[in-house]
Amino acid sequence: MKAWLFLMLAAVAPARAGTIYTDVPESVEPAKTYLIYLHGRIIENSGPRPIHPRYGLYDYPAVLEALSSRGAVVISAQRPPETDMNKYAGVVVSQVENLIDRGVPPENIVVAGFSKGGGIATRVSSFLRRPQVRFVLLATCPDGPTAPNIRLTGRVLSVYEASDTLAGSCEPLADQPEQPRSFKEIKISTGKSHGAFYMPLPAWVDPVLDWVHGVGG
Repeated sequence: MKAWLFLMLAAVAPARAGTIYTDVPESVEPAKTYLIYLHGRIIENSGPRPIHPRYGLYDYPAVLEALSSRGAVVISAQRPPETDMNKYAGVVVSQVENLIDRGVPPENIVVAGFSKGGGIATRVSSFLRRPQVRFVLLATCPDGPTAPNIRLTGRVLSVYEASDTLAGSCEPLADQPEQPRSFKEIKISTGKSHGAFYMPLPAWVDPVLDWVHGVGG
């Protein structure tokens, strides 16, 4: 794990928090939930805590901490600048297959992505084609035609912000002749536009973690 991530999280992680890695850990526990988080584009160029002129601070370490707060093992790494989404989706597919090969049930694996990271997650879903793997799409789907040749598979949760002018409902992407195993969508209203997902706001973190950990069905 990168030194900055360990130092920032070790001091503040709550007792129930899971562990955060930059890649699949050497030792896996099949009973645990493994959540692969794919960050937004700005992190590629500006580091783990960039400040956007419109949306403010994107606190990547705090988001990872929040996603691990109920015991999930979180896997997330800062991508290099100008990362190709299709190629990086192949990296994530390999991570998922690695976990499955080492005994983690597919239903215990979640791939979550925000903005560009969500675009990568849709490609992982399309390439992987494992119906039990789960996906969380955060502010992922822009208005207009759906991405060509992308077909969601698995169990999918989409979350978008009502005031966001960059991304909206993913229902058109899910409503293809070939559909995911299940699809659920939540619209939040924070007034923070795309920046709603820059911080671990309860408005999106709580329903995501409820869904990831099976609270309320």
